[in-house]
Amino acid sequence: MDEKRYSDMTEYELQQEIAKLNEKAKKAEQMGMVNEFAVLERKAVMARAYLLNPKDFKPKEIYEIDGDPGTYFQVEYLNGVFAWGFRLGQSKTEEALPISMLKALK
Repeated sequence: MDEKRYSDMTEYELQQEIAKLNEKAKKAEQMGMVNEFAVLERKAVMARAYLLNPKDFKPKEIYEIDGDPGTYFQVEYLNGVFAWGFRLGQSKTEEALPISMLKALK
């Protein structure tokens, strides 16, 4: 069976996929399968990115990184559901994060 790409899924299909991935991740965590857990968690983050609107994320804005409290990311530009930019106070290496990892500052 060919797997459908997240970009081709409807909102409902994405929500189903995220629920399925979260369930599998929970099982992997309970069984101590750390690598499997990390992969499944990453896939869920990616799927969530497709439920968001990239237009809601602005270049030059600073966001907190979800799951990494106190770490901030400055967006330089967006490409699809990825925000490219830099982690503040860390190396000036440009990286891309799925927009689902960015939390607006209050």
